[in-house]
Amino acid sequence: MPRMDGFEVASFVRHDDNLRETPICMITSRTGEKHRERAMAIGVNAYLGKPFQETELLETIKRLTGNQ
Repeated sequence: MPRMDGFEVASFVRHDDNLRETPICMITSRTGEKHRERAMAIGVNAYLGKPFQETELLETIKRLTGNQ
């Protein structure tokens, strides 16, 4: 992302009244606990590391959207 990283985007979404309730699934190569904790503190709903399993992503999307 040229102007914002994923943490900045997630923070923007969480502070915007129109987007605040939008589920966020972050997919990243940064799988360390420090980055996971930062994402969760911002309000990310799910944090997946790369490489991710397609079935895990689809299940996460279903869970976050209430389409179980």
